[in-house]
Amino acid sequence: MDFLETIKGFLMEPVPSFRKARKTPFGDAIKYYLILLIINAILTVIVELVMASAILSAINQAMGQMGMGELFLVGTVGVVVGAIILVILSLILLFIVAGWLHIFVYLLGGRKGYLETVKALIFGSTPYMLIGWIPVIGIIVGGIWSLILEILGIRELHQVSTGRAVGAVILAMLILVIIIVFIAAWFIISLVSIEPAMMT
Repeated sequence: MDFLETIKGFLMEPVPSFRKARKTPFGDAIKYYLILLIINAILTVIVELVMASAILSAINQAMGQMGMGELFLVGTVGVVVGAIILVILSLILLFIVAGWLHIFVYLLGGRKGYLETVKALIFGSTPYMLIGWIPVIGIIVGGIWSLILEILGIRELHQVSTGRAVGAVILAMLILVIIIVFIAAWFIISLVSIEPAMMT
């Protein structure tokens, strides 16, 4: 796979690119995702460190214990460690999210296998990985763009209708939100019920 050509394809001509991706070996898709992940992770951590630099400088001045060399070292180590952790967590999350989404893809007629769902998420995540590190705008624009591409990916890689692909994604998101709301409500109710019991 030509990395830059693949990026250009999914950004400019996603439907033909997803059709080509039907023949893409899963190993190549993972390599592509890893490169995107590393780029995104490094940029994300750098941006976070830049945003936190004012706080670090204030602490440095207040404590008067760290020179600029030590501060730079802490920042550099932070970038490396943060990027590694972000890459590992993102990889794990990819397979978990794909597993959850695949349940609904399968229920709505997608029969091409779990790995095709993973590939749909990998290639669909291209815009988010490239611009998601930009505060606010990148997250919103990249997130929406990637969501649309992931729906196209489900449609093309599982060869189902657009309606079924949209339905699978919406159901996966909606049911997950409902589960989270129920867990949060249960947690809040538990805390409220514990408080009076502790007072007695």
